[in-house]
Amino acid sequence: MDIRDEIAKVAHELFVKSGYAQGRDFENWIEAEKIVKARHAAVQGHKKNPEVSVEEPARKAAPVSAKKTAEPKKTPAKKTPAKKTTRTKKSE
Repeated sequence: MDIRDEIAKVAHELFVKSGYAQGRDFENWIEAEKIVKARHAAVQGHKKNPEVSVEEPARKAAPVSAKKTAEPKKTPAKKTPAKKTTRTKKSE
């Protein structure tokens, strides 16, 4: 199976698990990439070291959190003291 096909399949599984939540396709794709890459890394590590479990990284990467992406915190702008101006009274 092509890696893109595998990522698409996992992204669709995440979509289904989320209750068909709309507007999360990009997040699902990114999460699916992480899962697939972890699986592939585990397989490569398993080939080098047979004692490594292939399923372990996949189980760790599988949960999908429903939290929103973090927005940067907005810090209030520092207020600089206003310059005092002297007003002069106009004489009439």
